[in-house]
Amino acid sequence: MDLQNTSNRIVVLDTETTGMNKLGVHYEGHRIIEIGAVEVVNRRLTGRNFHVYLKPDRLVDPEAFGVHGISDEFLADKPTFADVADDFVEYIRGSELVIHNATFDIGFMDYEFDMLGRNLPKTETFCKITDSLAMARKLFPGKRNNLDALSDRYLIDNSKRTLHGALLDSEILAEVYLMMTGGQTSIKFTHEGEQNTGADGLGIQRVARPASGLKVIAANEQELAWHEERLDLVVKKGGSCLWRS
Repeated sequence: MDLQNTSNRIVVLDTETTGMNKLGVHYEGHRIIEIGAVEVVNRRLTGRNFHVYLKPDRLVDPEAFGVHGISDEFLADKPTFADVADDFVEYIRGSELVIHNATFDIGFMDYEFDMLGRNLPKTETFCKITDSLAMARKLFPGKRNNLDALSDRYLIDNSKRTLHGALLDSEILAEVYLMMTGGQTSIKFTHEGEQNTGADGLGIQRVARPASGLKVIAANEQELAWHEERLDLVVKKGGSCLWRS
């Protein structure tokens, strides 16, 4: 594969997995079953994609199957991660990896690399990692910033996204990323029930609540960070999160 390892080479990447742990380290004991990546050079999609389904050494969790629809039977004759690892590393090496909620995917990737027993370094040592979710939160604080919400906000067609799929999600994310980094646009960001507050921005409604006899114990900064990280993982693999609706 003739790759352009230039400083402006971006690889937009997504994975699907057998599931994730709800407690503890999210990737431990689970495996990657699909990798989808698209190459962007000079802000143009090149068509040099990397896409593969992988056979894990365990069953797919029912909850994960409900998200991506990838069955154990479908994966039975697919290559293992070890079979594709060299090609995958060659494809991403030296690039800027753009991933939505990068902690999730990078955690799985480094876990898979470690299980190979080849002393491969962590992904961050041979790629620059950009988290598009963190970027979106800075651009749209307080708004929903999953891939569906961003597609709606930037008027990107995601009608084929009835289930999560790594390659399709990477293609959509590439368009979203180019829009997020392309400067000012004429798109009006008034989706998701936002209200126009006028030029002075003072359209704030305050609700008076009766005093409660209950003692309120606020979470500290570390607890809030852990909570947000866990909700990110729920949104990443489930598409929505009740606590953020």
